[in-house]
Amino acid sequence: MLKTVNILNKRARFDYEIIEKFTAGIVLAGTEIKSIRLGKANITESFCEFTGTELFAINTYIEEYAFGNQFNHKSRSERKLLLNKRELKNLARSVQAKGLTIIPLRLFTNEKGMAKLEIGLCKGKKNYDKRESLKEQDTKRDLDRIKKAYN
Repeated sequence: MLKTVNILNKRARFDYEIIEKFTAGIVLAGTEIKSIRLGKANITESFCEFTGTELFAINTYIEEYAFGNQFNHKSRSERKLLLNKRELKNLARSVQAKGLTIIPLRLFTNEKGMAKLEIGLCKGKKNYDKRESLKEQDTKRDLDRIKKAYN
């Protein structure tokens, strides 16, 4: 088992402009935490959605636990996110008024071994914004190569 789990959503940083970040607890059932601790999760296709006043992570993939029995969890299901009431109201207001989306950025375990989900309030990028970010990555990579060759 991994000591610290850090599963990133790299696609979110490319497709969205991150405005604000929140750390949320996630309600897990049965063997899901064991699969997460083994690093068998994927959040690239997931998003967050409000159902009433509660926030859920939709389409988050947590692989079935290999040593589980008939009570094993479903790999793709809605998972409730735990935030303060004030944060939930703030997020709901932003999503409705400004047309922003909530995207999971990182799934990790804290010092106590509990699974946490870092979510971001995001605004979608246009194609020209994506090209700009690719140019920035290329120039940064070239500069790093030059610095490495020089030193």
